[in-house]
Amino acid sequence: MRELSTRTAQFTDSVIRRMTRVANKYGAVNLSQGFPDFDPPKEITDKLSEVAKVGPHQYALTFGAKNFRDALAKKYERFSGLKINPEEEIVVTCGSTEAMMATMMSITNPGDKVAIFSPFYENYGADTILSGAEPIYIPLVPPNFDFDPKLIEDAFVQGAKAIIICNPSNPCGKVFTYDELIVIAELAKKYDAYVVTDEVYEHILYAPNKHVYMQALPGMRERTIVCNSLSKTYSITGWRLGYVIANPEIVDRVKKVHDFLTVGAAAPLMEAAVTGLEFDDSYYEELQAHYTHMKELFVGGLKKLGLNFTEPQGAYYVLLDVSEFGVKDDTAFCEWMAEHVGVAGVPGSSFFKEEVNHLVRFHFAKKDDTLEEALKRLASLKEKAMNAENVSWR
Repeated sequence: MRELSTRTAQFTDSVIRRMTRVANKYGAVNLSQGFPDFDPPKEITDKLSEVAKVGPHQYALTFGAKNFRDALAKKYERFSGLKINPEEEIVVTCGSTEAMMATMMSITNPGDKVAIFSPFYENYGADTILSGAEPIYIPLVPPNFDFDPKLIEDAFVQGAKAIIICNPSNPCGKVFTYDELIVIAELAKKYDAYVVTDEVYEHILYAPNKHVYMQALPGMRERTIVCNSLSKTYSITGWRLGYVIANPEIVDRVKKVHDFLTVGAAAPLMEAAVTGLEFDDSYYEELQAHYTHMKELFVGGLKKLGLNFTEPQGAYYVLLDVSEFGVKDDTAFCEWMAEHVGVAGVPGSSFFKEEVNHLVRFHFAKKDDTLEEALKRLASLKEKAMNAENVSWR
């Protein structure tokens, strides 16, 4: 038989999703794949029950039901200050994963280059490669995950057509400041580059950090492409409702790519989710308070256990430093930890272009009972890791 695609020959399965299967195998507390174990807001699920009886049950417009796009535009204006035309500047997608893929296929040609901060969500590199483009990785330096503007400029000098920013960042929890985003924006304008923002954690922030919308910065509306979803904000990761916000010319192209990728998002789910998009400010205040509580519970527990980690400014991830255990293969370590400690995390190497084998990503979007059980099990981590013999990860 003829050879398969060389473009995808080096792909592995998603390490994040693989670690969920490992967690299930060993009955470990799953702090790997970033989905909550608590329910969405009752108002949304009640509306879904109504929709199940009366519809809509057929295709919506391929680029999103009108009432859903209208509600998205109003919500985005409320938080960003930008008035968005829901007919020309929004495409609804099957999750932010498709939003990013459709965007990359719309703005890049084979041979183009795309700048990506490292650490990064694992899909960014894959999306770039699937589009025929070449990633250029720019390190974010721990523990604060700062960047060197000279390296960003160097990427643009090399021909990067776009830069991808996850803000707040998965996996490191960095929230980019206004001043940092201005630096990136000025370079993007200087080199006539696109800025693609993944903003799925925009409402999950820890004081005093604030979310700044790149698209709202001076001169950035036309060249910024926002990829986002409802998954994290409303705890509906399984609904796969994402969207792209960009200028009409870009959105027109994304609409066409999206149509051939997935046709459209689920009509009944869009109808139900409008309820969430119309929540008042109190919902987002309560959401931030809820996640702040979970963060304090989990990182407070890690501190008591004497474990080393980076404290997030936003999103709901912690990078645990396991270098004290002599870890040389973090993937093997995570599988060992799931089996022998009973907690599943994601090996940090799956997020870094640099050689990193000493970090494990945990997420804490969990009920108190789940986090307390995880901490109870992690209490044995140091002793078991220090005394482990004949292990493949050391």
